[in-house]
This record gives sequence, structure tokens and C-alpha cells, in this order.
Amino acid sequence: MPKYNLVDEPWLAPRPLDGGPPVHLGIAEALTRADEFDGLSVDFATQLPAVLRQVLLPVLVAALGAPATAAAQGERLARGEFSAQEKERLLAYLAAHRARFELFDESAPFAQVAGLRTAKDETKGTAALVATAASGNNVPLFASRSDADPLDLTPAQAAHWLLHTHCWDTAAIKTGVVGDDQAKAGKTTGNPTGPLGQLGVIVPMGRTLYETLQLNIPVTAAANLGKPQWERPPATPAWEQRPADGLLDLWTWQARRVRLIPEQDEAGGTKVTRVVISAGDRLPATPEWEPHTAWTFTPPAKKASSRAPERRPRRHAQGKAAWRGLEALLAPVRQNDGGVFETSVLLDQIGALQEDGRLAADYPLRVETFGMVYGTQSAVVEDVVHDAIPLPLLALHQDGETRLFLLDVAEQAEQLARALNNLSADLRRAVGTDPIPWDKGQRPGELLLHVLDGLVRRVLAGAREAGGDEDRLERGRFAWEEAAAWRTWEHADALLAVAPASAFAGRTVSQTGKPGKTHTFSLGTAADSFSREAARILPRHAHTARTAVRDRAGAPEDTVKTPSGARVDH
Repeated sequence: MPKYNLVDEPWLAPRPLDGGPPVHLGIAEALTRADEFDGLSVDFATQLPAVLRQVLLPVLVAALGAPATAAAQGERLARGEFSAQEKERLLAYLAAHRARFELFDESAPFAQVAGLRTAKDETKGTAALVATAASGNNVPLFASRSDADPLDLTPAQAAHWLLHTHCWDTAAIKTGVVGDDQAKAGKTTGNPTGPLGQLGVIVPMGRTLYETLQLNIPVTAAANLGKPQWERPPATPAWEQRPADGLLDLWTWQARRVRLIPEQDEAGGTKVTRVVISAGDRLPATPEWEPHTAWTFTPPAKKASSRAPERRPRRHAQGKAAWRGLEALLAPVRQNDGGVFETSVLLDQIGALQEDGRLAADYPLRVETFGMVYGTQSAVVEDVVHDAIPLPLLALHQDGETRLFLLDVAEQAEQLARALNNLSADLRRAVGTDPIPWDKGQRPGELLLHVLDGLVRRVLAGAREAGGDEDRLERGRFAWEEAAAWRTWEHADALLAVAPASAFAGRTVSQTGKPGKTHTFSLGTAADSFSREAARILPRHAHTARTAVRDRAGAPEDTVKTPSGARVDH
């Protein structure tokens, strides 16, 4: 059996702070040198939270403990690197548990089950591990390979996809294996997706890998940590449904039973081409202390019910930029009394660290969001959600000017998109056709949001640099509204320009539910209604958006400025 120990084999790819290509390191060196790197490179976006949660974070917390107070967390961040004593403790911990990090061990392979087999000794190609590869019913659109094509993985690649499977695997039927007493007719049914597949994952990112690790550890009492999977007895084919007994148990949750089957390649190295995957442990529900998600409160089905709103993980919307979910990212904790959203505990803690003066207001926090979109009973992967946005720490303070400013900007963008959709609908009604359905076709508002995306991201970065300066924020509001009006009217003019001649005369239709009342749709009424709505949405714009476009003889400046003074190109 080949040897490949994740403690020192170069399977991780951290990026040096000074640029250049990623370096390849094992767990020990990646952690002890974490202050030298700005983050990790991965082949597939959703591998990043899997590596953090299944390996780096639990090793760090198991070896050094979690901060028990906000002050302790602030001290770790302020230090910027592991102390010599902490590095010794990390290396000692990894040495003590080194055997359990052997990827192809015969008795306890890392995150696997030794000897896992079906009754007929069937195996599958490694495509069953890879979310983007054709495997069984999971056939991505325009896939360049079929299920029958071999997919050779290096040990490093296999390790990443093994962790990804525990976090994100599809649901539905799994292969029954010898020793799984709950399998019937060679199959196990009712499997949920991997635990991260049920969340909208939120990962705060710092300036270095060290800071990212610290920002992703919730303040936790030692009694609530539990044990990671490598400190537990090796897994067997049998599985159970149970709650997680602590943070480390949750992070290293073994949602599947897996065995990687290595073989020698032509050059004498090791490759993985076959695998066995079966049902694993099931969480009855996402624990309320899950740190990497925001939450939604769902009111009881009956209005008269005395039950409290149900708190559920909030998933990211397919096709929407992360800033379009700012309301959830910035919602303060404890909003269960009639509120709708609650941010992640990690962002709540980061906001508190800034409020206590332990993080500077202009700290360059970046938030990355991850999610998986499943289809057909969650048995196939339809899409992957991933985005990254700068997030000003002052925006995490309830009722602060920065937070209100950014929520206004996000809402204005959404309202402008709706106004443009309404203009399109009115123009279509003026010529006797139906509006584009909200769930079919490409509506112009979505195109506008795509154009506004860059502007909003510049506003986020500028608001962070403004550091709460109200004058700079107010200048930013004017700059944003000027640029947003400009872009919006470009799209509106394009719609008006292609309207057929019949739209000038328009149509008069009876109003639904109002006998004897009519409404006239024409190009003129549509343009006037849109102009008034755009002016309402952008009240700080010096002139109406329409006037600004029509009086462009000399043109406004080619750029506007964000609160920080950064230029925003028109």
C-alpha cells in the first residue's frame, strides 16, 4: 500500500504574500507558516471551505483550543502569527496523531473506512467524487467526458475531492456495503446531501491565511468542542443518525463512508482511479451554533400559533451576487422577534472585535460565499454558487451610517432593476404582447444588475476606506446615484429606441377588478412612469435621470468617485 501522509506530503497549495505561484506543502508547514500566505489555491471553489473545515481549522483548534473570550480572539489576531510555543504545540499534536492522517493506510485511512466493499466487490470511477464530472445521473451540461472515461487523480487531488464529498455530496440512493445493516437490496435510501450542501456557506477572509483561520474560529468554551474524526475510533461501514457533539465533530463530520483505491501509474507514482462510496452519518438538523451560515426565520404556518419562528440556514440564491444578500449578511444577531434574517456568528464576532477597537475600521475584510444548487431530488449538481465581496467592518454595526448606506445602495440597485422590468412590461403591453414572465427569458433588469455589479463592489470598497466619515459617505451616495442613473438610463433608452411605431399610439385596456375603468399603455406613458420612478429611487441625483442623459452635450465627467476618492468608470 503506498504511503501518503497529509501531515507533510505537499497536497495543499497556499499562495505567498509577495505573489508568485502557489507553493505545495503539507498540513504542518502550511499551518506553522500561515502568516506567510494570503490564502489557499484550490482546483474547485467549494473545495476551500471543505479543506478549512475538515482539516485546517479542526487541527488548529484541537491543538491550541478555541478562544474562550472575544479578548482572547483579539489577542490572537493582533499577534499576526503563531508564537514559537504554539508552533511547537501544533507540531506535537500532528506528530501524536500522524498515523490517522495517512491517506492510504490499511487499517485507518484518513476520512475513510478500511476495506469498505460491496457484496459483489464493485467499485466506481473517481468521477463519483468529482462534482463537475459525469457520473451516473450526474451529467453536467456539455460535459467533455462520459462516465466510462477514466479519471485519474493524484493523491493530492483525491484528498481534496474526498473532503469535498464529505461536505457537498449529492443526496438520494447510495451503494449498500458489507457491514451496513441499514442497507436494503444493495442500496441505502434517504441520504441527505453533505452538511454544507444544506447551507449558504459564509467564510470571512483576512489578509493572511493565519488571519483567515483565526476569523473562522467562533468563541467557544472548551467543553463544547468535542473531538475531530481522527481522535475517534476508525469509522466502520455502519452509520448512524445523531447530533454533532461539538464544533470539531461538526467540522469533521463523516457524511459518507469512502475508500480510495490507489494504484501505480506508468511512471511508478500513485494515482487513484477507483473508489467505493456509501452512506455515512446523518445530522438530524443543522445545529444552531453552526458558524458558517446566516439564518432565516420562518414564521409558523398558522398565524395564531404560539410557536416561535423556525430558524433555518439561509441558502444563497442561484445567479445572484453576494451583495444582493447584504440584508442577511448585515442583519444583527437576535432578530427572531418578527425579524427575518440573522447573520453568521463569525461576522457578528468580527463586528464586535471592531467595536471594541481590536480591529481597525478599514481592515480589509473579504467575505466569500459558497453554495451548491442541486436538482432532481438533490441527486445531481446543477450549479455552484461562489462569490467574494469586500465588507466594511462598520457595516456590521446595527444602525450605523455605513450599514444603512450599503443597504440603501443594494436596495436601490434592486429597485432600479424592477423599474426597468416594469418599463419593458409597459412597452410590451403598449403593442399588445404580454410582459416577459419573471421565471422565463432574460429580463432587462437582470442585465442592468450585471452592469451595476462592478459599481456596487466599488462602493463597498470605498465605504470601507471611508472609515465611517459621514461627509465621505454622503459624497459616495451622490457618486453612486449619478453613476447608477447613467447606467440605468442607457438601458432604458435602448428599450425605448427599439419600441415599434405602434407603441406611440399604444393600447387602452380594462383594469382588472375595476369595471368601467381603463388604463392606457403607450411609449409616452411608459417613459414618463419610468422617469418618475427612477427619480424617486435616486433622490440625491441633482437632476432627473432623463435630463442628465438628454443634456449630455459636453457630457458629464467620464468618471465619478466613491467615498474613498477612487474612480468609477462610466
